Amino acid sequence: MAKPKKTPRPKAQTPKGFRDYFGTDVTDRAEMLQKIAGVYHRYGFDALESSAVETVEALGKFLPDVDRPNEGVFAWQEEDGDWLALRYDMTAPLARVYAQHRNDLPNPYRRYTMGPVWRNEKPGPGRFRQFYQCDADTVGTASMAADAEICAMLSDTLEAVGIQRGDYVIRINNRKVLNGVMEVAGLAGDDKEAERGIVLRAIDKLDRLGPDGVRALLGEGRKDESGDYTKGAGLTDAHADVVMGFMDAQRATGSETVARLRELVDGSDIGTKGVDELEEIAALLDAAGYGPDRIIIDPSVVRGLGYYTGPVYEAELTFDVQNEKGQTVQFGSVAGGGRYDDLVKRFTGQEVPATGVSIGVDRLLAALRATNRIGTSEAGPVVVTVMDRDRMADYQAMVAELRSAGIRAEVYLGNPKNFGNQLKYADKRNAPIAIIEGGDENARGVVQIKDLILGAKIAETATHEEWKDRPSQFEVPRDQMLAKVKEILNG
Repeated sequence: MAKPKKTPRPKAQTPKGFRDYFGTDVTDRAEMLQKIAGVYHRYGFDALESSAVETVEALGKFLPDVDRPNEGVFAWQEEDGDWLALRYDMTAPLARVYAQHRNDLPNPYRRYTMGPVWRNEKPGPGRFRQFYQCDADTVGTASMAADAEICAMLSDTLEAVGIQRGDYVIRINNRKVLNGVMEVAGLAGDDKEAERGIVLRAIDKLDRLGPDGVRALLGEGRKDESGDYTKGAGLTDAHADVVMGFMDAQRATGSETVARLRELVDGSDIGTKGVDELEEIAALLDAAGYGPDRIIIDPSVVRGLGYYTGPVYEAELTFDVQNEKGQTVQFGSVAGGGRYDDLVKRFTGQEVPATGVSIGVDRLLAALRATNRIGTSEAGPVVVTVMDRDRMADYQAMVAELRSAGIRAEVYLGNPKNFGNQLKYADKRNAPIAIIEGGDENARGVVQIKDLILGAKIAETATHEEWKDRPSQFEVPRDQMLAKVKEILNG
């Protein structure tokens, strides 16, 4: 009789394109999000937490490089035939929320939200299928003042989390201007929708591909280093020249850039309207004190998502970092957004103007760490060691006293037989202090307090004589334990 096959053990590995977040990853992110939320709240935005799951119909076909409704998203079909999917951004769910609850919400409605989103895309270095976003949007007003305010708020947010002025720039463009350029370049009309999409995505890749790579995508197509071929928009050289001229339209000042854009869209009503909107936003920001040292007009900004209808903006960090290959590069984009006046209309049949911005939380956190602007290590808890199993209640009383004083603390819960392992555990926990109370200490009414941070510094740098003169372990009466711990922690 054949032996039954054993069920194979599952592999203990993170799914491809996903990652686990430990300790400081979580606490540093929470600290940064709290600062961002503070700015958003100060601007009058309310918090919203919407469902992580939406119907595929509600999400719509707005991701770049997708043809099927469920391509690019994690989707599944319910027994009743409905398709559901994990949200790929925070904006499409907001359109559904506003359409569903608009009678109960103020108009305009200003909200911010934070949380993970999921994209079923090919993962790569630094490119994950799950990542955090932090969004702020204003729904229900067509005023360019809303777009100007979003850009000003984004500037204040970057500075609030530790990005200094001069280390970032917020770039503004308008999709209407680009639509006007496409009209001039012969890409108007519903039959040219596919070509327009290719052009949008090509321009959005200017930083990565350079002018030659973009021009290839405007023409017949481009083959990348891996041999993969991307079909181009098929523009003639003359029409490609118009698009390339648009991307090269930035001048020394905002007014000069606007003037150049007017030349490029001459004869296009929608293009002219887009230039007018850019001019209005620039004037509003200038009046509020947000000059070109923080926010500029840049025609190269497009944004890849297909639902933008007007102004678009992108925040770029301009300081240098080392990439995976050891090359010095600028950090790049950490946030972007724009106006999407047609998104809510999909639900209501009526145009509802809206504009907003999304911060890539993981990228911004990586930028702060790369420049040491946020803590890269967090102090662990004070560890109360266990010298006598039968006196666990005494040790629990110690940590309760420390916790009541607002001090992070824990009792060692492993096997206490080997005291050295307890100190190794405290070291692994990055504990600043270990507290020791054996039978002898208990009989004398004292505790030993070991300063692990000072001890580590002494071990690294001190001579033998300095070691004797600078003790890292203190014996104090039990009723003075809390005061001594506070003294050590306060440095």
